[in-house]
Amino acid sequence: MKDNLISSTGTLVNLQQYKKELEDELHDLLVYWQQYTTDDEFGGFKGQIDGNNLVHPFAPKGAVLNTRILWTFSAAFRHTQKPGYLQVACRAFDYFINHFIDKENGGIFWSVDHTGKPLDTIKKSYAAGFGIYSLCEYYLCNPEEKVKQLAIELYQLLLKHAYDKPHGGFTEAFSANWQPVDDLRLSDKDANTPKSMNTHLHLLEAFTNLYRVWPDENLKWHMEQLLNHFEDHIINQQTGHLHLFFDKDWTVTGDSIISFGHDIEAAWLLLEAATITGTESITKRIKQSAVDLSKAASKGLDTDGGLWYETDRAYQHWIYEKHWWPQAEAMVGFFNAWQLTGEEDYLNKSAGCWSFIKRKLKDPRGEWYWGIDKSDKLINKDKAGFWKCPYHNSRACMELINRIQSCGAGDEKKNFT
Repeated sequence: MKDNLISSTGTLVNLQQYKKELEDELHDLLVYWQQYTTDDEFGGFKGQIDGNNLVHPFAPKGAVLNTRILWTFSAAFRHTQKPGYLQVACRAFDYFINHFIDKENGGIFWSVDHTGKPLDTIKKSYAAGFGIYSLCEYYLCNPEEKVKQLAIELYQLLLKHAYDKPHGGFTEAFSANWQPVDDLRLSDKDANTPKSMNTHLHLLEAFTNLYRVWPDENLKWHMEQLLNHFEDHIINQQTGHLHLFFDKDWTVTGDSIISFGHDIEAAWLLLEAATITGTESITKRIKQSAVDLSKAASKGLDTDGGLWYETDRAYQHWIYEKHWWPQAEAMVGFFNAWQLTGEEDYLNKSAGCWSFIKRKLKDPRGEWYWGIDKSDKLINKDKAGFWKCPYHNSRACMELINRIQSCGAGDEKKNFT
């Protein structure tokens, strides 16, 4: 692929070319997931394809993977109107409601085995969020009332069981029948705390999509409350970075890890949520937060355009890895910062991340590699799996295509707010 999107001085010279490359990339990504991930033997989608493109047919199937496939192909159909994408979305929806929905207790199983039988039945608020998010996207391209009602039911279950009335926000996890559990972690690398930035970011993302199809006033109130929690508790107002883990009363715990990918992802997702509420005072404040988060995330950029994974300030320790998803979020987040400020450097950062992806992460066989380490060696982890999904990169392509189109795709540079 040609890599002349950026001039020798680092200046973005052609938005039209950026858009065209993203359109081609979106097509390539979706073709990979259509061709290689459908599980024709056991139903749904394969639980794991490793870094060598080898299928693991008996791997568990995660709720995050299935819902993100549902969201991606629903969004892709809305974006392109290609019937094949809707067929994949329908397959994902059918598998989701038949295997991941707990028909006895309500909510979503965290995982099922390769045949679709419940495996890990813990109820995680994060999974409920992606269930809501994906169902609403599917409803927008296939408006059956049962789809919207299921999204609303998942939202109401969260309010009933997970919402923390005294302090606001949502508890991370529960047992299958919604009882307290000792292990609240989203993954092995996370702190065992009642609340996390990550879950609340994606609940806000889910509520934003739900509000598009169901503009309920109580839902709007919860969105605004979550935005306030981000400003009051989650965003470090001194550094611009995000705090990651919290006690029930929002006391920050283990305040040393900086996640650059989440900083830049939050920058644009928070503004999307604020904008859709229509509340001008909140939107004005979040615009400034979006710029602050983008500026903070910039500290994680390497000279090659890629974004480092995270750093631990307490031990002066950097995780010198560049994973696929922070690069995708950086493309959107820095573009968003350019739209807000008109500062050309942010536009260059967005295009620089894309150029890095083309050079280092794009596998000619399809999809992106998991990432690379400090020496540019490939990290040999999943191409598709429990956490490796088509959501971040496909979404980045669609989001940027739409943004470039709205600001004048043929212009060399054009700011808009």
